[in-house]
Amino acid sequence: MMLPLKFVNHNIEDYAIQVTFDPVTGEGKVVYNLSLIKNEDLDYAISVLKDAYKTGVSVSGLVKFYSQGQKVADYVIPKGCTGICTMCSITFDGLLIRRGIPINPIGGGVVEIENRTPLRFTHIILYEHTTIDPLQVLISQNTTSVTSVMRRGSGNILANIREFHMEAEPLVGMVLDELASSSYSGILEVGMPNVPLLGVPVNPQFVAIAAIGGTNPMAAIREGERWVQTQAMKGLMDISDMEEIRDY
Repeated sequence: MMLPLKFVNHNIEDYAIQVTFDPVTGEGKVVYNLSLIKNEDLDYAISVLKDAYKTGVSVSGLVKFYSQGQKVADYVIPKGCTGICTMCSITFDGLLIRRGIPINPIGGGVVEIENRTPLRFTHIILYEHTTIDPLQVLISQNTTSVTSVMRRGSGNILANIREFHMEAEPLVGMVLDELASSSYSGILEVGMPNVPLLGVPVNPQFVAIAAIGGTNPMAAIREGERWVQTQAMKGLMDISDMEEIRDY
């Protein structure tokens, strides 16, 4: 019997409801992305990850490195490669769901940044219409200029967008306040009820939030002409197993 296709919005819901991360205590499980780089590019990747966090184009400064042969859940890091686990922005959707806030994941795409201010989505792929993570697709299409945003404050970065009912605004505000003092720094822009956000329309009586894509640092590494392979929403990891990139 053939299994039905699973679209990305369903994967997001599956992972988001398993998030147990508490921004106040700094404990719990988060959704992670797993990327592979060549062993010889590790020092370069660390420098990019540091710069990405300092310049605000990554979701979090938390990271976990795995050497060849080590296992990440049931996946073995191939020979000649280093695995890098970074926090996925879908962790934020999990925080909203834990507060009883229903969310509608809209899509992922590329956002144009000018003078460190987000202007608009230039590309977007709707989650309900794809079985492959949009940001994985867009990285492979060389649509980003994350390095330019890091160095000059203007360019194109990866981001995603979701919406929630306007009645939940106070609860969402509480979550955002808690995140402000945590290791999560991935909120790009919060919209207004019934108003499109960065050019993306919302449903009546809904509010949209755009978040920085967790794979932006990997896009920047790729822009440096280094080999990178990324799988978004690879699984869940206890945040205590991750380390601050600034400690490297």
